[in-house]
Amino acid sequence: MKLKLKNTPEQVELIKAMGSRDTTVAREASEAFAAFIGPVVSKVLMAAGTASTIYSDLPYDEDDQPSIPLDLWYNGGQDYIQTWSQNVAGGLPTSAVEGFSEMKISTYRLDSAVSMLKRYARRARLDVVSKAVERMANEVLVKQERNAWAVVLKALAEATSNGGDHIVNSTGTTLTLQHLNDLLTLVKRINTSYAGTTTADVYGITDLFVSPEVKGDIRKFAYNNVTNSSTDLPAGVREEIYRAAGTQEIFGISIHELVELGAGKKYNTLFGEFATGDNSTFDASGNDQILVGLDLSKDSFVRPVARNSESGSTFTALPDDQFLARAEKLGFYGSLEEGRVALDGRAVAGIWLGAAA
Repeated sequence: MKLKLKNTPEQVELIKAMGSRDTTVAREASEAFAAFIGPVVSKVLMAAGTASTIYSDLPYDEDDQPSIPLDLWYNGGQDYIQTWSQNVAGGLPTSAVEGFSEMKISTYRLDSAVSMLKRYARRARLDVVSKAVERMANEVLVKQERNAWAVVLKALAEATSNGGDHIVNSTGTTLTLQHLNDLLTLVKRINTSYAGTTTADVYGITDLFVSPEVKGDIRKFAYNNVTNSSTDLPAGVREEIYRAAGTQEIFGISIHELVELGAGKKYNTLFGEFATGDNSTFDASGNDQILVGLDLSKDSFVRPVARNSESGSTFTALPDDQFLARAEKLGFYGSLEEGRVALDGRAVAGIWLGAAA
């Protein structure tokens, strides 16, 4: 994520004022700048990363206790549901069996702080100030992504239906169209275990998150047989994959590439820690890797987020008052309060490449 301040006379004067040796002038300028960057960082965080693609925002007023009326998320025919969430940032996501009542949600604060020498402000070094704000936003973004994906991966590792998990197992380490076909079939059948399910309630897979290596397998579709059998892709499809350097959609499923997925990578290792039961042999440090399929057509993944009562922004930035005059430094700290919840296990399924025979 990159942020860049516009080189306008107004912004230059404001930056210079932040570096003033008059503490009153510097304080007022810093407060004005913090009020300006708060909503900007909030918008950038919404557009950056993958978590914003998965989760739907549920804003609430700060100092309030967010809750979700679960009966509005489900049709009748069920007595209880299973949800996944975490109580603290970086904590272990846990599952809970909930009745159809008001579900209280635990939220946590994510924050970051940056500082710089005042001389950069006096010289109107907009590049340095931009990098400082960018650093603060990126630190919060990294924390957001980790917490958001922890809930998704925990839900995938634990979601079960009639004793069978939500994962297509493959002893091979290469993605094929058969894996995707099996995944679509599995997701349709998972729904039959839920009482009261109608055709309108049936989940599918809209998005598949894969590693760069799996995206490489997809690019190979352009010049290799899809399987070792006579089944092959039409020439038109091969040409489309070739021209697009790898298709972005297969069987109507949007393909997303994540560097954190793949053998030995961060999210792959995290899933290995969460995996239980039949998946206990998942070797995150070896060749095993997980592909995460989600149904984003329904609001199964929600993000309660606190909204500032004054600015209406979800990210609040303030001047850092820890620096004395002799330190010749200025700084800012920013924070947001949010939670991550997976409301329905039917919305998540995956493919385990390299499953033990």
